[in-house]
Amino acid sequence: MTDFAAAQRSSEQSSLPSRDARLACRNGMASSTAGVANGFVQGNLAILPGKLAGAFHRFCQLNPKPCPIIGMSDVGDFRIPALGLDLDIRTDVPRYRVWRAGEVVEEPTDIIKYWRDDLVAFVLGCSFSFEEALMDDGLPIRHIEHKVRVPMYRTNIACSPSGPFAGPMVVSMRPFKPKDAIRAVQITSRFPSVHGAPVHLGHPHAIGIKDIAKPDYGDPVPVADDEIPVFWACGVTPQAVIANAKLPFSITHAPGLMLVTDLRNKQLAVL
Repeated sequence: MTDFAAAQRSSEQSSLPSRDARLACRNGMASSTAGVANGFVQGNLAILPGKLAGAFHRFCQLNPKPCPIIGMSDVGDFRIPALGLDLDIRTDVPRYRVWRAGEVVEEPTDIIKYWRDDLVAFVLGCSFSFEEALMDDGLPIRHIEHKVRVPMYRTNIACSPSGPFAGPMVVSMRPFKPKDAIRAVQITSRFPSVHGAPVHLGHPHAIGIKDIAKPDYGDPVPVADDEIPVFWACGVTPQAVIANAKLPFSITHAPGLMLVTDLRNKQLAVL
């Protein structure tokens, strides 16, 4: 890239809403990113010691619905230029989760003091990307309407294991009228790199959800009598798997508080 082209790209990026969102995170914003920087891809985060990176990468390959990789850092590098030239994985998420032995021990707004030269960051596709397409088609997104985090649930759907990584799939839920649910399936099928089509419609108990009013992550939203809950594979799945594996140390994002990238949602559509 020529100096002029590099400068032009840097100038264009400096005015992006996605970069503004990351700067807000660096300055202490710690709220849900649903509806933030519309048009830009958001990602789930999993940071692991390099010795576990291969097994986790294989886990994602075996479970592409909940764990579609859209970016990955080099060992010890807190940058992922393909997702944003100035992106800093240590500061650009609204809130992180630090895990030890399968338990969350802290939820800081940056992880500078935890960063090590053996860590690898994985960024996984997020359903917030296809929500833009749903809204563009006139479909309501309940958690955005209520200004809360999307409800997420651990299920009885087992992920394919890899090394220490094994456990249940986590799903996110959005309620729709039946005709809108059919349309939602059609729309989200176009976005396989951000979870694609739903994994289940209706009957929460059939996938191990005992009480839809009590999500394991995020916030509850009302489901009207003429609506059905629609469930998508969710990038919070690694957090359930990390808890199950009781890894000595790892870092994730706090559910619903995502990494905003400079990729555009339309780049991920396959049709």
